[in-house]
Amino acid sequence: MEALPHGTSMTLPGAPEEQRLILRHPLLDMLFIAAPSIVQMVSYSAMQFVDMLMITRWGDDPIYVSAQGNGGFAVWIPLSLVFGMSGVVSSFVSQNLGAGTPRKGARYVWAQWWIAVTAAIMLLPLIFVLPSIFTAMGHEAELVELETQYANVLIYGAILTMGGRTVAQYFFGMHKPVVPMVAALLGNVVNVVANWVLIFGLLGFPEMGLIGAALGTVIGSAVEMLIPAALFLMPRLAREYETRKPWRPAWNPIKDILRVGTPAGFMFVNEMVCFGYLLVGLGGRFGPEQQAAGFIALRYMSLSFMPTVGLSIAITAIVGRLIGMGRHDLAEKRAWLGMALGVGYMGTCATCFIVFREQLMGLFVTEDMDAESAAELVRVGSMILIAAAVFQVFDAIAVTLTGALRGAGDTLVPSVLTIALSWLLIVGGGHVAVWAKPEWGALGPWIFASAYIVVLGLALLVRFKLGAWKRMKLSGDQIEV
Repeated sequence: MEALPHGTSMTLPGAPEEQRLILRHPLLDMLFIAAPSIVQMVSYSAMQFVDMLMITRWGDDPIYVSAQGNGGFAVWIPLSLVFGMSGVVSSFVSQNLGAGTPRKGARYVWAQWWIAVTAAIMLLPLIFVLPSIFTAMGHEAELVELETQYANVLIYGAILTMGGRTVAQYFFGMHKPVVPMVAALLGNVVNVVANWVLIFGLLGFPEMGLIGAALGTVIGSAVEMLIPAALFLMPRLAREYETRKPWRPAWNPIKDILRVGTPAGFMFVNEMVCFGYLLVGLGGRFGPEQQAAGFIALRYMSLSFMPTVGLSIAITAIVGRLIGMGRHDLAEKRAWLGMALGVGYMGTCATCFIVFREQLMGLFVTEDMDAESAAELVRVGSMILIAAAVFQVFDAIAVTLTGALRGAGDTLVPSVLTIALSWLLIVGGGHVAVWAKPEWGALGPWIFASAYIVVLGLALLVRFKLGAWKRMKLSGDQIEV
């Protein structure tokens, strides 16, 4: 495609009429998918950022930020297994789109939906054991009560979140990224408004604080799921792509999802476990101010990380489509292009983290906050942002190339690399820092977290260069991974 003269194009077999032309310029092709997915990811980061700001304005004690972060991590860790698995729905859908068999894509949405229903049921017992888990981690009684209340609401709404992420991946794979983008934007607007009303007790509602923040998240997730699900089931798509036909549980697509998606799921859940332990387990040893500083710094990191995740989603869809067409050469070029865009953006964010670190942390300091606590929050958070700046470029490499490898169905080796390195450096290295350099406080474990992302980025770069992904296939009757 890059070799085509200006003004020419290639047809995309099996695509809807409005999408039958592959855009002439590779950057335009990338941005066509990436821009909506980036907007979607940015909206998630902005929503989380506003959520935390609202909580700091509602309660000036850092314990509330810690409770929100701890409760959220406790739920997102098991959910991330399903989220990681749902990412390969786009891989199957896009490869079948490129191969000219787009009707096969819908069966993977239904397969993942059935997996999500099963996961939601299995998640319910967590409600009864969370207080014991938090207590065993050494959290004080007040913190345990607050973080448990926040987590319980998220557990009840988990099916909405998992269902929405699943159907969004179908539209990304079909190169219709505007649908999940609009759904996410509307869902996040509803989330923010619901938070504002429920946290502070406005418009006749009682003041609910942390529980109101959790309820707002669930309400927003419901909106985000219902919009694409309604479009997925509408008569037009049902006629053209048989989106309603495969609704019954079928073992073959479920098996394909489990085979390819399980490593991706474990990679995602493992990172959540390790970073959760970094923030909750290790960070919690140095007091609520230092732990809150870690959570706040993580929110800023998400403003850098999440747009690149959106870019990665686009890379997965584009690489999958081109592999389905048999154009591995173009798939490789698009992966390098996506990586370059990610490195440029996250490198810029790294500079901002260093230059404006104190101002960024100071945004979370309220007038009613104790002066000593405020100073500690800014001091520790600023140092963590410097540590984060070090790994931004390598994180961009890891995120974008993970998306490219997932588009090909290469999930096992990246998962093994992620799990091994994270336990060695985040958990193991974090404990070394706490033991050998306790005076570093929460910064010590973050230094080893930086080292983890640097090494992981380099390892995935080598994996992509070796080219094993070029021998994998997710379309047709025979799945080869």
